[in-house]
Amino acid sequence: MKPDALTPAPPPVDEEDERRRPVRSFVLRAGRMGTGQMRALAELGPRFLIPYSSSPLDLDTAFGRASPRVLEIGFGMGAATAAIAQAHPETDYLGVEVHTPGVGALLKRIGELGLTNLRIIQHDAVEVLEYMLPDASLAGVHIFFPDPWHKKRHHKRRLIQPAFVALLAEKLKPSGYLHLATDWADYAEQMLAVLSAQPNLANTADGYAPRPEYRPLTKFEQRGMRLGHGVWDLIFRKA
Repeated sequence: MKPDALTPAPPPVDEEDERRRPVRSFVLRAGRMGTGQMRALAELGPRFLIPYSSSPLDLDTAFGRASPRVLEIGFGMGAATAAIAQAHPETDYLGVEVHTPGVGALLKRIGELGLTNLRIIQHDAVEVLEYMLPDASLAGVHIFFPDPWHKKRHHKRRLIQPAFVALLAEKLKPSGYLHLATDWADYAEQMLAVLSAQPNLANTADGYAPRPEYRPLTKFEQRGMRLGHGVWDLIFRKA
């Protein structure tokens, strides 16, 4: 089989078990793995991938130092994540992603850029937050362009829901920030409503925030802006 063949299919789904699970905000899909991504997984995975565990993670041990920690949920192919980490070596970044091609792509960028302040957990972000991350351990959380689940009947799958935002707030340190971005207007409205209703979070702007310099524009975003599509950033801080 060639190195760029499709990644192995996930194991068969137990339908009864699935019915017992909470609604998830993602669907696992097979994706193509390039040679470089596969090599990065094999060579860099042992150093930069943190296995999921149901016990708390010692972040100082994981990163080998004590520094501010920022969590990114759903980093896609990791271009923005790597750019932010490269520009801010004084901060440690923990990326959580379920899709193997994206994990391989970010590991490849870590190797190319010589980054040491990035770690990855390939697992459901909700369970990572619930079981691995201590309360008041994060300086910030990034969630850029989560799946909008644009059909109304699928809105229940959207990641940004009151219970999830309450969980995020628990993991933030005092004055820690939560930064969301979306290019779907109705999702932006939902995000603003949910975050505004969280009692221990305060908006840093009057509604939506200007895009901060640290969040790089993606190619997809630049194309959308040329076509007149909107992008909405929200930045809230823990009181």
